[in-house]
Amino acid sequence: MISSPPNGETQAMSNAEEYEDRAARIASELGELCETHQIVVGVAESLTGGKIASQLAAVPGSGNWFAGAVVAYFSDVKHQLLRVPRGPVISQTAAESMASSASTLLGSDAAVAASGAGGPSGQEGQEPGTTWLAVAVGSEVYSERQIFSGEPIEILAQTQERALALLRDVLREAI
Repeated sequence: MISSPPNGETQAMSNAEEYEDRAARIASELGELCETHQIVVGVAESLTGGKIASQLAAVPGSGNWFAGAVVAYFSDVKHQLLRVPRGPVISQTAAESMASSASTLLGSDAAVAASGAGGPSGQEGQEPGTTWLAVAVGSEVYSERQIFSGEPIEILAQTQERALALLRDVLREAI
């Protein structure tokens, strides 16, 4: 016998799907922008575990402008591979280091990074949903802190949507 998930889980999936649908539309916009202006982008992500990269890779023609991604879940990987300074990895410094290092490692013109506490419990003294996003374009780095709410799946979906929107918006300003 197959049982249905509790109503709260169904609602969380529905909300997450809405965020992911919007993320897919933003990724398509990014694809057009990158294709038109010959911009190569990369990703460094932690809490989203590859979801941002998956959205970009799903865009037709992404092989022309999506360099790839580094998914660094362990803090030590962030410190060693992405040159995040020792200390908290849910921070502005960490996200900015991740974006800059990803751009360098991947040879991209721009990179977006996301690090945060996906829940259900906090991490590094940060409440669930606390997320730092950063975009590196050339030598400039832009960052922001978000606090998303909901179940972990919703937090991840909101993070990927906002990360892609931030990348799109920063690139629009840069061109």
